[in-house]
Amino acid sequence: MDTHSRSFAKALSWRVTGTIDTMIISLVVTGSLKLAATIGLTEVVTKSLLYYFHERAWLKIPYGRKTPV
Repeated sequence: MDTHSRSFAKALSWRVTGTIDTMIISLVVTGSLKLAATIGLTEVVTKSLLYYFHERAWLKIPYGRKTPV
């Protein structure tokens, strides 16, 4: 079972990747670096929290797990 800190670290590393992608897309669509940064910073907070809780919820679901031999 993953610890809370491991789940949090995984969420952060994934969000950095996702946020860079979001900011690039936002910059291309809006043409505004300031707006792209605002969108990126907003989504990094919300999606990090959502991922953390999603990860913790899945740890409680036995679906697809193999029991140790």
